[in-house]
Amino acid sequence: MNLVYGEQAGAPACGCSAEPQAVVEDADAAAATGRAPAPRPLIRGSRVADLTHAFGNDFPVLEPIVLKPRIDHFAHIADEGFNANKLEIDEHTGTHVDGPAHLVDGPIYTDEIPIDKLIAPLCVVRIADRVAKDPDATLTADDILAYERRYGRIPDGALVVMDSGWCDRINTPGAYINRDESGVPHFPGLGFDAAEFLVTQRTVVAAGTDTPSLDAAKNLQVEDPGAHRIVLGEQRYGVENIANLSSVPDFGATAVIGLIRHRKGFAGPCRVFGIY
Repeated sequence: MNLVYGEQAGAPACGCSAEPQAVVEDADAAAATGRAPAPRPLIRGSRVADLTHAFGNDFPVLEPIVLKPRIDHFAHIADEGFNANKLEIDEHTGTHVDGPAHLVDGPIYTDEIPIDKLIAPLCVVRIADRVAKDPDATLTADDILAYERRYGRIPDGALVVMDSGWCDRINTPGAYINRDESGVPHFPGLGFDAAEFLVTQRTVVAAGTDTPSLDAAKNLQVEDPGAHRIVLGEQRYGVENIANLSSVPDFGATAVIGLIRHRKGFAGPCRVFGIY
């Protein structure tokens, strides 16, 4: 039986080889006793961190590129006998996935992303110290190499995310999009060299940021979303507006991305968990 990353059932979370025979023996023992074999966990860890922003009508979005969300409480207990909201949301609302079809016409759409790609080893590369001095800073390939010198090579199938400390700005009006006096936004993102390294030198399923975009705001101003174009290839995707990255370790957690599944999606809100 194949599980996430194509590992055989019973394989350790570290990716080391396990004896497939153990699975057969479990099945044989269960058949002899008439009991079902004990389930084996797909993910090892006892702690769960929520890496998702809750969004409402006031959630900061990068207008006019992204439409503001509108949540309308249209049904009430007193009148209709039940409560219900009507949601009008851009696909790029809150914590969300950018799919491969975001910048190209055609597949693959978000509903076509294989589900095993939505469970991934989580690697968090932190650059908050540099961003505190320069909000236009980017994650670089050198940052990733420094990370690997400490934690080892980024595992195949990983989700690599930038933690710039930007999440702390979410509840301060104006601070998250961070427009200057001329209305130009300033926030960090993935450098082109980092994006290129992740997709050509490592085998990642996705890259992510704790900011409104994979690209730093300065790239969006010149209409050159290069980090997007580099990352969103094949079956790779991006995750933006990730929250609470300080609550998970740099290495060793597993990310679970609960992506909304609407047909022919270019992007979509998601619930992200870090399990460790």
